[in-house]
Amino acid sequence: MKLAIGNDHAGVEMKKEIKEYLESKGYEVIDVGTNSTESFHYPISGYKVAKMVVNKEADAGILICGTGVGISLAANKVKGIRACVCSDPYTAKLSRLHNNTNIIAFGARVIGIETAKMIVDEWLAAEYEGGERHRLRLAMISEIEETQHLKAAEEE
Repeated sequence: MKLAIGNDHAGVEMKKEIKEYLESKGYEVIDVGTNSTESFHYPISGYKVAKMVVNKEADAGILICGTGVGISLAANKVKGIRACVCSDPYTAKLSRLHNNTNIIAFGARVIGIETAKMIVDEWLAAEYEGGERHRLRLAMISEIEETQHLKAAEEE
């Protein structure tokens, strides 16, 4: 499995540790984040990871900023992305089981490295359950996304 990972200045150290952790487990990790602790705009990494996932250059993505919120908001603006901020392993697992998330995000200023590893492990181990209930809800989300995309195009 190929994973794209991105971060801002707040997530540099955690990104390095998560990347090494995943590589030790046999994952291929493509790093598109910054390696500098100088101020860095998180939307850049959020967008890069999201584009890699929708273009199938990566199977899934991991994003890290101070809280996980800003970088996931940027990723979620890319059509086809379902990014979820998680601060615990259970939410990460259910985000995959029920929402078929393709990007996980967390905050380096919110959780520690061992919790981050548990979140990543649970998320990667989980598989989308499917079923009519979840399929219908994801279709509704996709319809909102498509409607907004078309509306924006019409306004241009």
